[in-house]
Amino acid sequence: MAPEFSIETKKIIMDTKLIREYGTEILSYRLRTVRQKKRMQYEDFDKQLLKIGRRQNKLYAQKRNLGWEPLVPPVQKGWKRFFVLRDDVASSRHSEFFENILKKINTYDWSHRKDFMVKYRRYGTKKYRVKKQNLLRPYEWRFKRMDFTDDEKRFFYEVWETDGRQSEKRYVFSEPWRFVLRVRPNIIDKVKKRDVLIEKELQEISNYLERNCYTPLLVKLLNGCEWNWWRDFDENYREKNVLKNKSLQQILDEAARGLI
Repeated sequence: MAPEFSIETKKIIMDTKLIREYGTEILSYRLRTVRQKKRMQYEDFDKQLLKIGRRQNKLYAQKRNLGWEPLVPPVQKGWKRFFVLRDDVASSRHSEFFENILKKINTYDWSHRKDFMVKYRRYGTKKYRVKKQNLLRPYEWRFKRMDFTDDEKRFFYEVWETDGRQSEKRYVFSEPWRFVLRVRPNIIDKVKKRDVLIEKELQEISNYLERNCYTPLLVKLLNGCEWNWWRDFDENYREKNVLKNKSLQQILDEAARGLI
């Protein structure tokens, strides 16, 4: 009965037989180990997954760029509300100036009701009130890209608002009384073009990724890390408050020693 050898012992015996048969020059060839072959299989699978991801992004881009086609006949879907110049402002000699400002800070809202009433509860009773709508208050980085002239910038003032965990600067129009809300029917006269072949291939890719749970791996290959939505809500991943669960005396002692 032939003796049983381990995998490493078998590899040594095989290497010795190769050297005896072909000489030491055989070692210069790229003969991969079992570990290297396994690693190559993983790398090849990652390349194929990245290829699928690139194909998916290309299909999404093609779908976005299909364009629009007219809808015959047009249909109405609810109501839309937006800001317009007040009558006295529209008839003044500064109407064009404020019209240019309004084009940049105007907001649009939609509702299935013409009066834009929304339901809310007051002491357990359902009541209705008019839905609020304000002018755009751009952040500082966006305000710089909106190409306001120096004269237009004089009609804005800065405010600091807390957005999540940090305060950010926003710009507010100082004379909102110049604009009023106007309600108009929301008429749909065009729709996005559709390509059945593109949608079919996108659905096949999506089913393949979801069925085999490859989406997290694809995100990790593309971004270098796997994003988890629960990290934003987990205290261990948030920035810890150095003053939490500490008495005033402890805070003063640590501040005196320069620890906080």
